[in-house]
Amino acid sequence: MTMTTTPEIEPSAPVNLRDLGGIPVAGGILREGLALRADDLAVITDDDAARLVSAGLTSVIDLRTSDEVALTGRGPLASHPVAYHNLPLMASIGAGMPEDRSFVIDHVAMGEMYARMVETATPQLVTALGIIAVSPGATAFHCAAGRDRTGVLAAILLLVLGADDDDIVTDYARTDLNMAAIHERMRPVIGTLMARLGFDLEEMTSLTLSEEPMDISMRTMLDRLRERHGDALAPLRAAGLSDAIVAGLRERSVA
Repeated sequence: MTMTTTPEIEPSAPVNLRDLGGIPVAGGILREGLALRADDLAVITDDDAARLVSAGLTSVIDLRTSDEVALTGRGPLASHPVAYHNLPLMASIGAGMPEDRSFVIDHVAMGEMYARMVETATPQLVTALGIIAVSPGATAFHCAAGRDRTGVLAAILLLVLGADDDDIVTDYARTDLNMAAIHERMRPVIGTLMARLGFDLEEMTSLTLSEEPMDISMRTMLDRLRERHGDALAPLRAAGLSDAIVAGLRERSVA
């Protein structure tokens, strides 16, 4: 399904797209051209889609919910020979909203939400790792902002590859520099979706998250998973993360 452009939702360049290459992992560094994390790739321009494919993109993992995908579809990458996998890490945008419309959330609460996401979306995360392990070129994974769901998958991938917590947290926190541009870019799409669900995106944006360092969220996720499971990857191993998948990822990833 391709994107239906409306006057309110115009294609734009991604503002939170980066290659995970260069991050230290067990045995070396993560090579470039394997895993890209991004904000919404469904609303990129035709030129941006062509540039990504020309640079080696062969697979996209879309972590958005079905209601988000229904709004914008796959976008211009649907016109290229790029494999598409929709692996939502939560059931719906509306299901996660508090009934009292309260949006004051701190970074610890975000990290706890990330830990629950890992625990409840283990099949999707294991599938995503398997896709990255076997895709012939680069795999890009994205949600809307490229922070929360995308950050969870990036952290899990880096954990599997043996990255240190500090490097995982540093990568996650890099998104903080892009948040103003992310909010501006996602406002038309998420604003439209939130309005359909009876929420005001401007109110949510102004009240969500404190000014504490963003890295608290990712450190909290890692801490909670270890507190509850001993090993942060234990829920994924129980859901099918095999030695073969891990070996395949490491063989392709380490430079």
